[in-house]
Amino acid sequence: MAAAAARPLVTVQTVENDMATDGAPASNSVALPDVMKASIRPDIVTYVHGLISNNSRQPYAVSKKAGHQTSAESWGTGRAVSRIPRVPGGGTHRAGQGAFGNMCRGGRMFAPTKIYRRWHRLVNVTEKRHAVVSAIAASAVPSLVLARGHKIEEAPELPLVVSDSIEAVEKTSAALKILKQVGALPDAEKAKNSHAIRPGKGKMRNRRYISRKGPLVVYGTEGAKLTMAFRNIPGVEIAHVSRLNLLKLAPGGHLGRFVIWTKCAFEKLDEIYGTFDKPSEKKNGYVLPRTKMINADLARIINSDEVQSVVKPIKKEIKRAPLKKNPLKNLNVMLKLNPYAKVAKRMALLAEAQRVKAKKEKLDKKRKPITKEEASKIQSAGKAWYKTMISDSDYTEFDNFSKWLGVSQ
Repeated sequence: MAAAAARPLVTVQTVENDMATDGAPASNSVALPDVMKASIRPDIVTYVHGLISNNSRQPYAVSKKAGHQTSAESWGTGRAVSRIPRVPGGGTHRAGQGAFGNMCRGGRMFAPTKIYRRWHRLVNVTEKRHAVVSAIAASAVPSLVLARGHKIEEAPELPLVVSDSIEAVEKTSAALKILKQVGALPDAEKAKNSHAIRPGKGKMRNRRYISRKGPLVVYGTEGAKLTMAFRNIPGVEIAHVSRLNLLKLAPGGHLGRFVIWTKCAFEKLDEIYGTFDKPSEKKNGYVLPRTKMINADLARIINSDEVQSVVKPIKKEIKRAPLKKNPLKNLNVMLKLNPYAKVAKRMALLAEAQRVKAKKEKLDKKRKPITKEEASKIQSAGKAWYKTMISDSDYTEFDNFSKWLGVSQ
């Protein structure tokens, strides 16, 4: 009981005839059940709602004979027409028309529907319970209820809990008075005023009228009389707390239904769905899903004095990755990798210089300087040989020219 006492309290709203003999209100406050603080999972709710809504479908199919009630046969090839089966006979427009094919007028449909289609879906029990719990928790968040379109401006608080005396109400007029006292009448009137004819062909398929959803009244006593009083109010639905339906808690898969709880139904939620400390008593082995964070304001937690006093200061020095350079082309990078590279390169340069110097000295020793007399002799010999080449095509003077140059054959 200590854990229950630590929870927030919800005020039980009194109705007109709910007074004690001394004039004081007979109701009090009740602790908020843990199911109202469970994690809200719209993804699970949408998925489970889609599966459950498939289970109320009725099978339908076209006739097996549709499109095949003719003795059409193909004309074959050679007539410059397609090979689609054609209606036999003559004298009418129907003769010679294509038949059977889904592209033909009066033909069968492609992949005709069958009644043995898989219409229904199996839903995991725990997943279904998680979806119901999320829908119940979302009904306690005013912003989600308002976002769904409900008129809760006059409601005193959410979740809205009413005393158990309304379960004895039998008349619809008394039920309307109760809705007015607890501030739920505007939402019921919104549902009544939204009654309209459906657009489209659904008008011809037994769903002619549409209307918005009003409040959902959840009671806790089996066989209560309020079902007779509330059932004729447009938009208002009734459900027993032990048989809560996701299709009513989240119509269309949208969270935030406006729910009115009776006190006894509200107190049974811990027994039916359990708490964060103990599993459910009614649903075998079911434990409420815990939220990842109790306080979702992460920025406030991080910036709090308690957290900032123990965390290490953030180093604002930004170290960027250095640009990679090729050590074979960049000497500084090579020196970082191999400090001896500087000595090796210097020795290589000195060795190259010495090699070039030695080669030059060797060439200088082999080369003899030419005197002026030798130069003039070579020049005159060249001129004479050139004249001989022009005058004599057989190069008869080549031997003499070789003798002049001092070259032996």
